[in-house]
Order: sequence, then structure tokens, then C-alpha cells
Amino acid sequence: MTVNELINIAVRTRTYAATLNTEQKNKGLLSMADSLILNSDDILAANRIDLENYGDGVMADRLRLDKKRIEGMAEGIRKVAELPDPVSRVLEEKNLYNGLVLKKVSVPIGVVAVIYESRPNVTADAAAILIKSGNVALLRGGREAFNSVKAIEKALKDGLKKAGLSENLINCPDSANREDVYEIMAAEGRVDLLIPRGGAGLIKACIDNAKVPCIETGTGICHIYIDEFADIEKGVNIVENAKMSRPSVCNAAEVCIVHSAVAENFLKCLKARIGDKCKLILDDRAINIINGEKADEKSFDTEFLDYILAVRIVDSIEEAVAHIREHSTRHSEAIVTKNKENAEFFTKTVDSAAVYVNASTRFTDGGEFGMGCEIGISTQRLHARGPMGLDEMNTYKYIINGKGEIR
Repeated sequence: MTVNELINIAVRTRTYAATLNTEQKNKGLLSMADSLILNSDDILAANRIDLENYGDGVMADRLRLDKKRIEGMAEGIRKVAELPDPVSRVLEEKNLYNGLVLKKVSVPIGVVAVIYESRPNVTADAAAILIKSGNVALLRGGREAFNSVKAIEKALKDGLKKAGLSENLINCPDSANREDVYEIMAAEGRVDLLIPRGGAGLIKACIDNAKVPCIETGTGICHIYIDEFADIEKGVNIVENAKMSRPSVCNAAEVCIVHSAVAENFLKCLKARIGDKCKLILDDRAINIINGEKADEKSFDTEFLDYILAVRIVDSIEEAVAHIREHSTRHSEAIVTKNKENAEFFTKTVDSAAVYVNASTRFTDGGEFGMGCEIGISTQRLHARGPMGLDEMNTYKYIINGKGEIR
């Protein structure tokens, strides 16, 4: 089946999806979760093929599935089922001077396309959020995850059918041709929203070429600023977690900025903690304190997605914030400080989707934010920002009741 045919099927399913009630949607989601577990052996077999084709490396972690990750996908779907239905909520209601009663009501967006790379779990996360929010899912995974995505799609469709729902609520192309992506981008009037989720190249291609509405999701050049009033041990713990726990994800820290007043103590403690497990790229001042590689003009504008951390020393919180403004992708930033005024200054002046005080950037995640799972992390301001869950996959319309009023 061609992508054009899939889009047409999705369009025809749009009204059906919007009229499903909460009980029907939740039944479908729980059945999808059960089906993932039931078909886990087939999913893992498909994933092994993708991994063999892809090869080794840190980025293979994004692609790799195991029993625990499949159970996590199923649990994410179940958590979405437990959340309140976002559709048909009355957001505002008022009686107008002319006698009309106006209601602002949440409604599904329609056909939502998600184009993503590497991470096959996005298939389940996106499908769950879109179905619960009354939308139709058009999901195009990357070439490297093609077999895994198709196996997950089959399991999810089996779950929908067992629950008595249309399998056309989820649509995944039968190929991973690049032309498919451009066909989705050009489906003006049929695809209501496009969400790219992947590397900078994919996101830029969608932003530059899409004729359909597009939400820019995040490459993550995430910063952690160690303030002059920081608790050093707490700062080392936070940087270690943000960089080392899973470096291939977008909420991992890529840059550590350190105030000069604590730089020597902090950097020596950090180096002692992480040893040679992480390559440190150091500015002219930091390289005089610890061993590492000298930074160049690209070092602070790179999403490494690896065991690499760029380090800069500054003389004030204002200088730290100025650096973040210049180099950040507006994903997630953190300050480590015991000073309330500095924490407040940082949260007010740093313009990113998630701003942390004394916590790791690794928490920027739909599941951690209580959304069950996420469809992506928006780094723009409109209409959604940060991890996108059920509410962000609804728009609204006005419903006006009258008694024959004319203007």
C-alpha cells in the first residue's frame, strides 16, 4: 500500500476516531498493551534484524529493545488509559450580552503524522496518545528500525481488533523510502499536523519543506550550570546522571558551565567521579584544571549523543545565562545552587521548555511528567512546549447555542 493510500485511509478514519467514547478508547489501549506483551518474541526477533543491520555504537541503544523495554511500552499505554479523556472538555463557558451561550470545547486535531528515527518504542507511545486524544495516527519510523516498527504495529493493530476497534486508527507505511517522508510533508489538507522526532537533519527537513502544520521537536543541547553557591557533591551527582545514565537521548546534558569560584573543586571532583568513561572537551580555563580535549568553535553547538561533555568556566550567572541563550536548542537546562535569588534569576531568564533547579535534565520525559508517555518534546512556543501528551494533541472549537438570535 502506498503512503498516499494510507493517508486517504487515515482521512476516512478521522471522524470515526473523534466519535469514540472514553470506554471504547481505554478498552482498545489496554488490549494494545496486552498484545505487545503477547507478541514480544516476534517484536524482539524483528529488532534483532534491525540491530544486525545497524551495527554497534552508543546510538544503537536507541534502537535496542528487550523484554523490559517492551513491558515499559505496555505500561506506558496502560498509564495513558488511566488518564482523563482530553476530548470534549469545556475549557470556557459564558453567557454573551446578546443571549448566546458560548462554550470553548477541546477537540481532536485529526490526522497526526509522526516521523521518527531509531527509537521503535515511539510507535507505541505515539499510537496510545493519539488514539486516547481522538486522533488518527500516521507513523513513519526510520529505515534502521523498520522491522521493529512493523512488528510493533502488527501487535498494536491486533490489540485494536480484539477490542472491536478499527485497525485503521494506526497507519505505518510498508516501506522506509525517503520519498514517503516528502509525500507526508506535502499532504496539505489531509495531514492536520506533522511531528518530526529525531536528529537535527530530519527536523530541519520537515521545518523547511513541510506544507502541513509542523511542530519542531528537540535536538537537545542541554546545559547544567554549577553556580558559585552550588552544593558540589549534589552538582557532581546531577551532572553524572544527566550525562552518563543514557547519553544517546535528547534530555542528556551536553554542556556543563561552571562558575570560576568553584571551578577547581568541582571539576576535580567530577573528573574523579567519571574518570575516563566520558571525554571532556574543555575551554581555555578548564583545561588548566583537569585533563581533556581542547574545545573549538563547534564544541558548544554540538549534540554529542555520546559519552562526551563540553565544559566552560564563567565568572557570573549572567555570563552563564548569556552562553545558554546563544548555544541552547531550548530543550532543557538546569542550575545547581543553594542561592534562592540565583535560582529565580535562572528560571526567569533561561528560555527553554524545561528549566530545572537542583535536578537532572533527564527528567524531561512524558512518563516522568505524569503523561503516561509522550509523542515528542517540543522546543518551540506554539502551540505546545516540552513533552507533549494528551492535552497537546487536542485543539478547540467554539460551540454557540442560541434561541433564534440574529445580528
